[in-house]
Amino acid sequence: QVQLVESGGGLVQPGGSLRLSCAASGSAFTINRMGWYRQAPGKQRELVAATTSGGSTNYADSVKGRFTISRDNAKNTVYLQMNSLKPEDTAVYYCNALVSRVGGIYEYDYWGQGTQVTVSS
Repeated sequence: QVQLVESGGGLVQPGGSLRLSCAASGSAFTINRMGWYRQAPGKQRELVAATTSGGSTNYADSVKGRFTISRDNAKNTVYLQMNSLKPEDTAVYYCNALVSRVGGIYEYDYWGQGTQVTVSS
């Protein structure tokens, strides 16, 4: 089994910055893809940023140039640096990992509990 633990959310003023962290723990697994999603009140959950085991990245158009996703493979941790935050960035942010068992052929989708990010003056 894999567990995802998120941290770094909170309240910030418009134009401010936050850094989210997500640490994955478990036994005998390989992370194929890791990323961040968010869900605002009244809206569907959307992809914010993702990174693959090969190092490629993908961002939502609304956050390009402001957010950066990065990885620390030794710690099985993914980060989301959020700069120039806007009120419309307010949402619950969820860490997501697509994993395989070592030597396995199936993929499994895991989610963190979510962390609240509120951008308000």
